[in-house]
Amino acid sequence: MDIKRLTVALGLAVVLAAGATFLLYKAIHNQRASQPQFRKIVAASRSIDSGSVLSAANLILLDWPSDLVITGSFSTIDEIAGRSLIYPVGEKQPIMPAYLAAPGSGIGLTVKIPEGMRATSVRSNEVTGVAGFLFPGSHVDVLVSYKTPDGKGQQTQTVLQNVEVLTVGQHIEPDPNGKPETVSVITFLLTPQDSEKIVLASQEGTVQFVLRNGADNTKAITIPVGMADLVSGEQPKPRPPVMRSKFFNVAKVKPVNFYEVETIQGEKRATDKFKVPE
Repeated sequence: MDIKRLTVALGLAVVLAAGATFLLYKAIHNQRASQPQFRKIVAASRSIDSGSVLSAANLILLDWPSDLVITGSFSTIDEIAGRSLIYPVGEKQPIMPAYLAAPGSGIGLTVKIPEGMRATSVRSNEVTGVAGFLFPGSHVDVLVSYKTPDGKGQQTQTVLQNVEVLTVGQHIEPDPNGKPETVSVITFLLTPQDSEKIVLASQEGTVQFVLRNGADNTKAITIPVGMADLVSGEQPKPRPPVMRSKFFNVAKVKPVNFYEVETIQGEKRATDKFKVPE
């Protein structure tokens, strides 16, 4: 009898233990399922400027929620080590393929030059630099003032429109506080042909930059402006004809013939002049 009771008690204990284990396992599983799952992605360990080379020194593996998918993110540092940044990134910002220059692009400014484009520098001053309010990423029109081919006057013409500023001085990125700076050299992103135009313009005349809205992509139809276009109002009356002296190199006004008519009314006298018709 004692053996039977002991067997029953042992069986009940095993069943209770199995039930408790199952309930505990299920609770742990449900708790884990309710917690967010993470995966590793490559991010910046600190703020990194554009043109910098990525390495283990400025990259980290960041825990990222699995349900927040970032298409194109990298899972290992070795995938992007040695690549250069086109755009600056902030601390713990995931690194995306669009931020990276093509392998072999170099470092610094060269990584920001797309294939087929050129970086061309032009000397500037407080006037041509729009009083220092040019920043990397600004868009300008380029004007040149030059002497006319006959050498008798000057003209101003727009030679390039909607040109992107790559650097201002030696700064690739704008000042974080938007502080303007007057610099002596500005670098533009241009096609090879436009590079030739701006170099020729800087050598043959005075170049000035006109700041424009970065969202304005329209191209205006312009014509050269000369001194005559600056004069407004009534046109000057023609001067009387002149003839040169036979003996002296001076200009004399050709005399104009008049005849006079005197009118007498009592004690009043009046004289009127009339031009003799030619």
